[in-house]
This record gives sequence, C-alpha cells and structure tokens, in this order.
Amino acid sequence: MTMTIAMAGKGGTGKTTIAGLLIKFLLKRGIKPILAVDADANANLNEVLGVEVETTLGEAREGLKDGVPTGMTRDIYMEYKLEQALVESDGYDLIVMGRPEGPGCYCHANTLLSRLLDRLCDNYRVVVMDNEAGMEHISRLLARRADILLIASDPSQRGIQAARRIRDLARELKLEFKKERLIINRVNGELPPAIKDAADAAGLNLAGCVPEDDLISHYDTQGRPTAQLPDDARSVQALNEIFEGTIFDLFEKPL
Repeated sequence: MTMTIAMAGKGGTGKTTIAGLLIKFLLKRGIKPILAVDADANANLNEVLGVEVETTLGEAREGLKDGVPTGMTRDIYMEYKLEQALVESDGYDLIVMGRPEGPGCYCHANTLLSRLLDRLCDNYRVVVMDNEAGMEHISRLLARRADILLIASDPSQRGIQAARRIRDLARELKLEFKKERLIINRVNGELPPAIKDAADAAGLNLAGCVPEDDLISHYDTQGRPTAQLPDDARSVQALNEIFEGTIFDLFEKPL
C-alpha cells in the first residue's frame, strides 16, 4: 500500500528543504521507490534535490487550450504529457504540478490529471508532496491516500498561527490525515516556552525542532542541492530523529 506524506507550511519556513531531506532519509533506509510531487506554485523541490525539470503538469494543462495533436484523444494526450513530465532519478521520481489554473475551465483536465496521478501512485511505496500553505492540490489529486501531514513553522507566534490555519484548512477540505505533526524549524538554542505553549493551545502535535544551520545557507549561496547536506549536519541529525519518531515506524506496523 502506498503511503502519502504531505509537507506544508507558509513561505520561508524551510518546508521544501525538509521535504528534500525526508526523501534522503527514506532512501537511506531503503524505503523506495518514492514519487516526489512538487505542488508548490513556487516550485523548487527539484533544486533542493539537484535534478532538472523540463516540463510541468500545469504546462500540459495549458496546452489543452490549443487542442491536442491529430490522432490523439485528450486522455491519451494528457497521459503522454504526464509521462513526459516525470523526472526519473535514483530511487525516486519527481513530478512538478506547476502553475495554478488560469482563466477558463480546467475541470476536465484536472479530472484527467487526478485519475492519472492516482494510478501512477500505485507504482510507488511512498508519495512525498511538497505543498504551499494552501492544500488544494492534495484535495484535488491525492485525497484518497492522506496518511501524514507535516507542517513546518518558524519559532514565532505568527508561524504557529499559520500552522494552525494550514491544519484547519486540511480538515475543512476533509483530508483526514491519520497523523498531523508540527516541525519547528530554524530554532536558535532552546525553543521559547511561549512558542511551545502556543503550539499546545492550537492543538498542534509537536514532533520536534530543527536548529538553525548555517550550512544550509552556505549550500543555498553556492547553489548546491540541500538534500546533499552531510549526515553530520545539525539540521539533518535533528530531522532524522524527527522522521524516525513520526514516519519510519509506520513501515513496520499499521497506521
């Protein structure tokens, strides 16, 4: 059975870096194949992973405006574009959702993509989705397999409020994740008690904290994929402990 792990958080919380390091964690423990889905409108999971992307599903959907090639139905065309958008790597594949809908109705295209992606997911042991703060992509495409929601926040009251809104939106969309966990990123020293209290008051289950790591900024400055951070990096060590406690055991016992 395929497990879906969704990563969400407001901009600037490091959620995409966390998603990339989650994929690295799973691969090192032999949990594969993995389908990585970049559902953030500001798509950059490929940069974190260090792979090139030539086309997105959003571009395929836009292409329907001009019709489909002679001799192809819309279904066949969309399946072809889906395969074309799939980037294959070692132990995982990546697909980028791309831009959101523009003017006009995309109901048929979205229905096709939903059906194709749903079928595609059956080929993988894990699906890792990197989402923006909104959860519409999950609702539209992968709602039938919603297992774990990881919400990234920074150590601020506003960050906790944004995390609560994301959690509430997921529930409003009836995604019904079996596990919801909060990760507080970029913590200097100890987590302030007021932030822990705010998370508790919001009903957010704190999985752990990730320390501020200058090595991430160094990699970003050099344009190096942060998923290639060394295992002894402070951020990687902290995240691995979080993933061990929230994810890895689920592959050995039922949810």
